[in-house]
Amino acid sequence: MYVISGAECFDPSPRGHLDLLVAGSEVVAMGESGSFDAVGELAEAERVDARGKLLMPGIVDALTHPCGGGGEGGFGNRTAEIDVETFVRAGVTAPVGALGTDSIGRSLEVLYGNVMGMRRQGLNAFMLSGAYRVPAPSLTGDIARDVYLVSPVVGVGEVAIADHRGTQPTAQELRRLAAETQLGGILAGEGGTVLVHVGAGESRLKLLRDALEGSDLSPSVLYPTHVNRSTALLDEAADWALRGGFVDITVSTTPELIAAGDITSERALRRLLEAGAPAEKITLSSDAGGSLPVYVDGELVGLTAASPDSLPELLLSLHSENPDLFPVALAGMTRNPAAALKLADAGAIAVGGRADLLLLDPAAGAVESVMAGGQWLLRRGEFLL
Repeated sequence: MYVISGAECFDPSPRGHLDLLVAGSEVVAMGESGSFDAVGELAEAERVDARGKLLMPGIVDALTHPCGGGGEGGFGNRTAEIDVETFVRAGVTAPVGALGTDSIGRSLEVLYGNVMGMRRQGLNAFMLSGAYRVPAPSLTGDIARDVYLVSPVVGVGEVAIADHRGTQPTAQELRRLAAETQLGGILAGEGGTVLVHVGAGESRLKLLRDALEGSDLSPSVLYPTHVNRSTALLDEAADWALRGGFVDITVSTTPELIAAGDITSERALRRLLEAGAPAEKITLSSDAGGSLPVYVDGELVGLTAASPDSLPELLLSLHSENPDLFPVALAGMTRNPAAALKLADAGAIAVGGRADLLLLDPAAGAVESVMAGGQWLLRRGEFLL
């Protein structure tokens, strides 16, 4: 049992200075500072002095590649697997794993093993079936069955559109895939979303609009990511959010990609809000482990790997320099992606909810402590697994 006291609390909405009582795997009570002093004295509760810290839900990273990514450009361009410590040090307690371009040299079975390994070590990890390709690869031979029967599977992705690396799906193919995925989620009571990788092609989100036209599907079933690839795409993303869909900003980038037209996450967030996009429909993910290709005259000349560290780095930067965007970005890394992927117990601090908690130290500019399921995985900068 833990009494966490003195921190400025975000649930992810700002709640002021609150104390939390954690017992077992859950948050069992929240109250004003000093509310649980007697509990700390009478029970076997450890008091955690969090004065000067920011207490918030653990990050829900809606797109990660724990078994590595890349592969375009040949065998020497595959990125490495991501270990649990990397996610924990970034404050990510609910990574959502996916395949990308390469679903031949990498498999859903390997991804499943990575995700289940992270669960065994305490993270609230999930995965997506499928990959860039359509028809989408699956674990059971059927996408709806994957979502319904395989517990960490909460959807399909990242399915590529507007990208030469994809299989150029038609609107009818995407509509059918979305319907199958949604069916699995309805039956399972969780998940059922298609995460859509949007490339640099001029068609941008047209295929999403075409897939919905004449169907009974909600825009929220199709969840586009990398929407900060260009201003034109970002403006279409604002319209998608206004129609009721979720849109995802990729926080990891490189100077080369920004020079080529990528919009930084801070600028993208502000532009979406100024265009009228509802804040609750905006998410931010790291694309951790995914390759960040560097092209010169259309030729791949190198790769770097995206990192989950980009997420807490953005939060700390906004807290000090653009505090008006801080709670919006925090919700975009916690409550909103949990809603987009229909995750039942992630992305919020609530009484009776899973105790996935993150303590940020704004003075040190660092992730200080991370709790997952009521257990400390990182304590005062020390990794405990």
